[in-house]
This record gives sequence, C-alpha cells and structure tokens, in this order.
Amino acid sequence: MPSQSIRKLAALALLALIGVTAQAKPLRWASQGDVQSFDPHAYNSALNNQFNAFVYEGLVAYDQQFTIEPALASKWTQLEPTRWRFELRPGVKFHDGSALTADDVVFSFERALSPSSNFRVLLQGVTGVKKLSPSSVEITLSAPNPVLLRQITGVRIMSRDWALKHKVDKPQNFAQKEETHAVRNANGTGPFVLKSSQPGVKTELLLNPNWWGKLQGNVSAIVYTPISSDATRLAALLSGELDFVLDPAPQDVPKLRNTPGFKIIEGPEFRTIFLGLDQASDELTSSNIKGRNPFKDLRVRQALYQAIDIEAIRRVTMRGLAQPAGSLVAPQAEGWTPEGDRRLPFDPARAKALLAEAGYPDGFQVQLDCPNDRYVNDEEICKALSALWAKVGVQVKLASQGSSVYFPKLQRKESNLHLLGWGVATFDALYSLQALVHSPVGGDGSWNYGRYSNAKLDALIDSAKIEGDAAKRRGQLVQALKIVQDDVAVIPLHHQVTPWAARSNVHLVHRANNHIDVRWVRID
Repeated sequence: MPSQSIRKLAALALLALIGVTAQAKPLRWASQGDVQSFDPHAYNSALNNQFNAFVYEGLVAYDQQFTIEPALASKWTQLEPTRWRFELRPGVKFHDGSALTADDVVFSFERALSPSSNFRVLLQGVTGVKKLSPSSVEITLSAPNPVLLRQITGVRIMSRDWALKHKVDKPQNFAQKEETHAVRNANGTGPFVLKSSQPGVKTELLLNPNWWGKLQGNVSAIVYTPISSDATRLAALLSGELDFVLDPAPQDVPKLRNTPGFKIIEGPEFRTIFLGLDQASDELTSSNIKGRNPFKDLRVRQALYQAIDIEAIRRVTMRGLAQPAGSLVAPQAEGWTPEGDRRLPFDPARAKALLAEAGYPDGFQVQLDCPNDRYVNDEEICKALSALWAKVGVQVKLASQGSSVYFPKLQRKESNLHLLGWGVATFDALYSLQALVHSPVGGDGSWNYGRYSNAKLDALIDSAKIEGDAAKRRGQLVQALKIVQDDVAVIPLHHQVTPWAARSNVHLVHRANNHIDVRWVRID
C-alpha cells in the first residue's frame, strides 16, 4: 500500500477514534518469534496466523467461547450433505477500498488449495467453490465433512484484483524462502491495516476505520517487536516500553506475579509439544549408523521415549508450566481421552535394553534440530533431552535455529529428529492427525516431516473426515490416536501451559489458541 494511502488511513483512523473514545491506545507487545509472512495461505504457524487474523478474515470465525459465528459470511445453509451455500456480508470493503465479492472468495479458496499453500489440510474434500451471485458462493465436497465450518475459520479471504495486480495469485513458497509482494504487504478486510513489517525489527498495524465489525476494547494500533532474549523482553516490559509479553520465560513468572503494576494471565493452550523422527529415509544423514535407519525400529523410538524424565522437564525446565502428554492432541480436542494421554513410564534401564535388542548396545549419534524462538523454553527443552539421551548412549548434536531458518528446513524434509508444537485449531483431533501423521498425499501429511506412514491409520483418518455419526466418528479418532500412541509415530512431551505477562492496566482474555483477540483488549 503506498505511503500516501497509509497516511490518509492513519488520519481517518485518528478521526474515527476521536469520535469513539478519547482513551484509545496502541498495544505495544513482544514475543521471541517474528512474523514470517503476511501471505495468508503460505505459512501455517500460530504467531503468523495471529497477525494474518488482524488483517484478513474468513467466512466464519470463533467467538470468545470458540463457537462458530458469522464473519465475512452473514449466513450459510447446508443444502445437501456435500453442498454448502454462503451469503456474503453486505458492504464489506478491503483496505484499499474495493468491495468484497464472491469472486474474491472463489479465488481465495482456490489459492488456499494450491500446492505451495500450507492450508490445504483445512480444505481436504473440497471439490469446488463457485460463484452463485456477486454476494453468494457454493462449496461442494467429495463427501460430508462434519468439521467444515471449524476448518474454514483458518481460510482467509484476499482481494482477487489486488493479488493479480501484484502477481501473487499463488501462495509464497515458504519452504524455498520465496519473497513476493504478499510477504510484507497485505490487503484484507480485517480490523487492522498493515502499516509496515520490518523483519527482526518491528511490525505496525493501524486500526481500520471502515471495518464492518466492532471492537469491544480500545486498541488504536498494534506495535509488535520481536525480542529473542528473555531478559530483554522482561526488561522492556518492566521499563514501560511494552504493554504485554506473549511468552515470558517460566523462570520470570514468579517475579512478575509479585511485582506491583504487573500481572500474569495464564491458562492451558491447545498445543502439544512433541518430537518428530525421520522414519522414511534408509539412512539418517546426521547419524554414525550407516546403511540403516534406527528410527524405523519401534524399539528405538520407544527407547528414546522411555529415556525422557518428563517430570524433571516439567518441574525444572518448564517451572511447572507444562502438562505431561502421552497423546498427540491436547485435552481440548475432540477425540482426546485420559487413557490415550497416558505416557510410557520413564525407565532408562528399559531404554538401554530396548536399544540393545534393536542392535545398538552402544547407542548411536544423531542431530536434534530445535527452534530457539518459537515455543516456551524450546531450546532448553532440547538441551534437557540431549542430556537425558546421553545417559542411555544416544549422543545428540543439538542444532538450534531461529524460526526463519528452522521451519523451511523442516518443510524441505532435511531433519532427522526435530522438536515441533502443534495446536488443534479446529478443536478436533482430525486436524492434527491429518497434518502430522497421515501419509503425505495431497494436503494430508503437510507437517509430517518424519514421513511416518501407516495404512491402517490413514484409513481411520480418512473415515473420520466424512463420518456423520458423532459417536462413531469419536471412536475413529480415539482409535487413530491409540495407533499413534502404540506405534510411537511421534514422541509426545507435554501440552503447553501458557502464561501471558502484562502491565496491570492492560485487560486481555486468555485464549487456548494463544492468540490475542483484539476485539476484547482494553488499555486503561
């Protein structure tokens, strides 16, 4: 967007704010990570999705209780089990002033289904999106989809004309670190307009005075600063440079609880932290074992699992801000059960015996890839794992990297062993099962970087995609999660408990998706 347009928009926003409240204020906040791309269909990651949600919107959205509510679609009708009609909200404008039409919706859905899109997993089974009128579209499916509305909360709508004008009709290829106009520029319909995005420095957004919706709070602008150092983030909050920190270090939480003028807002996140293992390659590129892949052996995967003292990690590394996990999904997800979340016991002697049975009595070497700016204490978790595995003979070379390098590496399938976190955006286990452990085909397995494959599991996941009987479908999800558990398709660590830190005059609603919903943010 040209600078002249930004200045004009800023002036309009200011006038609008003066008319609404004299108390409107910018929200200045930070976390350890950075915004990777404003292309709404390129990169499916929580922080990235958070910023795209400020700017772009879907046909439907979540309310404060994560119930589906209208967004760009004012109403919808399921005409048949495989046919849905959506009526668009009248009068919606993109940030450049152009009107939202059915053409934009059709374009955006087709774009989200492109090979370079990270969001195809949300549109599996969609066979067509067609314009019925300038203000209505029809979505057709190959089979009934019981969670379609929850899935399309994450499919955001772009302006077709803007995308074509700037040659971004296809999503950015994030794995290859492609740079396009849509990476640092945006044109959505949402409550905030992108002013500027400077990688590693600052991202600024301004209130959209023409937004169709209504903020319950009083935020006039968003100023985000990526700060990788825990100590520096804390100092910026305490000095008044920041209003809010999304990810205070666990060791700083007790201090903030007892510091006048500040508060901790915490709750369980729907994110599970786990380890992915390359189970497809015939030889691990980072291992001293040649001619075979230790991770193809269930006994090795189980040995690594049982060598992990998860209680020590929870108590020492996470300072209690973690719920030990045995399941691929968090308790908020449909399909989760207490039994399915039961971990294998910590048993280093058993781990050593399993390695010996598998033919590795002296262990082996392997590289552990880990982000250092994405999850709560991610690098510290990896250091703890390395020390625990060394005790059973598995020598780990730890490779910690920033998200901008780490995630493209994973997408290129270049990691043998990696730490990953996954939130259940639909509150349904299908989302995790499809993305993380289904054999990579089409949009399925889009984050299955270990390329785990199990035909029985694939069949169960595919059945759950279309099963209309709620009880039967839940049984399928439970059974699928048990296969993941028994086969150690991944090694679960914990469900993340997320503290937020804020100045006492900042009022926010803690969200299980670890997103700030600016509709309910108020600054006194």
